[in-house]
Amino acid sequence: MSDITIDKPDIMLSVRDVFGIDSNLKVPAFSQRDSHVPDIDNAYQFNPEVTLAILAGFFRDRRVMVQGLHGTGKSTHIEQVAARLNWPCVRVNLDGHISRLDLVGKDTIVLRDGKQITQFQEGIVPWALRRPTALIFDEIDAGRPDVMFVIQRILERDGKFTLLDQNEVIEPHPQFRLFATSNTVGLGNSNGLYHGTQMVNQAQMDRWNIVTTLNYLPTNDEVKIVMARVPTLNDEQQVRSMIAVADMTRSSFAAGDISTLMSPRTVISWAENNEIFQDIAVAFRLSFLNKCDEAERPIIAEFFQRCFDQELTESWAHQAAKVMADGQL
Repeated sequence: MSDITIDKPDIMLSVRDVFGIDSNLKVPAFSQRDSHVPDIDNAYQFNPEVTLAILAGFFRDRRVMVQGLHGTGKSTHIEQVAARLNWPCVRVNLDGHISRLDLVGKDTIVLRDGKQITQFQEGIVPWALRRPTALIFDEIDAGRPDVMFVIQRILERDGKFTLLDQNEVIEPHPQFRLFATSNTVGLGNSNGLYHGTQMVNQAQMDRWNIVTTLNYLPTNDEVKIVMARVPTLNDEQQVRSMIAVADMTRSSFAAGDISTLMSPRTVISWAENNEIFQDIAVAFRLSFLNKCDEAERPIIAEFFQRCFDQELTESWAHQAAKVMADGQL
């Protein structure tokens, strides 16, 4: 990775002016942008409580975990706060292929003066610790146990990190910040929705200073996001009907009636696919319905019928009409 050209915040920004939150809080920020600063998404809608929690992580050096269902924009929320502060940001997805060596570093063979020599290449953790960087561990409850214990070492208040291979103790940069996202708050895959997640050591959970929950946005905010993502979609009523279907799946999921729900990300995909196929029912089927359990599709098709007054072939009413037309009833 390239180096970071800025060193410390040099301006103060008003939370009210930048994030639209009713607060007199001012937060430190960088006046210049580095290549590691995320791009600003002008369509992003900030959740006030979650934003304040993330801002506390930046200006008070708190370890912040953002928990929530998939598609709520947890990682993006942190990145968009960093983007407004011009704070360099690095995101690491803790999938099953990320190992301890990837985080800490490892010996590699390099050519020097025509000869092969062994040289230590530091991982992302020591690299980020030395710099004014916000390090985000994405889906932390999917990390392997050996990886999780590496992270635990930098969650302490002083956050010193020992590189045993180099006999070196790294002092974190004063502007180093640490964040994480999680689907399950470290409680594991209790309902089968997040296969691959596991229980997180409670000693580590105890080290996160702030844990905030990002739920799905209010309807008006979700409408703004969908219409901003798909500018050619200028039918607000249609978008509201789409989100009404999504809300029904979320309520049914919470009640245990269905095992899949529509996230805002899925609604945006539905809108984009509708732009391609010019058929709201076909786009719905390709974007969401085909992902669902076959036994649950009639329930979800009923949600679509209520909002769009249109029967899908998967609905009970359509199947009953077909049976009667075939003379089987």
